[in-house]
Amino acid sequence: MPVYSSTTHQPNSRMFYGRAYQLLSILSNLKLVASKKKQGISPVIQRRNKLSNKIFEQIQLAHAQKEGRTFAPTRLKTYVNKQTGERKTIESVKKVREWWHINESGKINLICKYGSKQIQFDSKGKNAIEVSNGDELLSALESLKLAVEQGELDQQIEATSGALRAGFLK
Repeated sequence: MPVYSSTTHQPNSRMFYGRAYQLLSILSNLKLVASKKKQGISPVIQRRNKLSNKIFEQIQLAHAQKEGRTFAPTRLKTYVNKQTGERKTIESVKKVREWWHINESGKINLICKYGSKQIQFDSKGKNAIEVSNGDELLSALESLKLAVEQGELDQQIEATSGALRAGFLK
């Protein structure tokens, strides 16, 4: 049986076992637990986050329009070059549509959307928030974002999400 020298950084049996005992005594000073990493977040939280991000985009769009500039967020888009078969990633402009429009009386109606569906705020079919100017629009969007993050619209989001999924099952 060969004996390893210390110059090759391979321990001989006596050094190895001494080191193992030393490691065990170090580990005995630590608190060891059985841990399992959670695989994902709940669907309710995912839907909240999705809607909150979309409302944040609307807030950015409203700020840009108020300041007289354009809002053009970008996203990464991957495509395959048909001639070479090579995959490339490019940065492209993402189109963000306004969730508000001006009604007949000259006030602004803010409609909250989850995907392509409008969220119904109550059982009476009310789906819009009416504001009188751009400043109120911004405060309404920020209040709506806060309400979504606190879970006040979870039932409405769930109903709208179910209707959206049902459209794909046809």
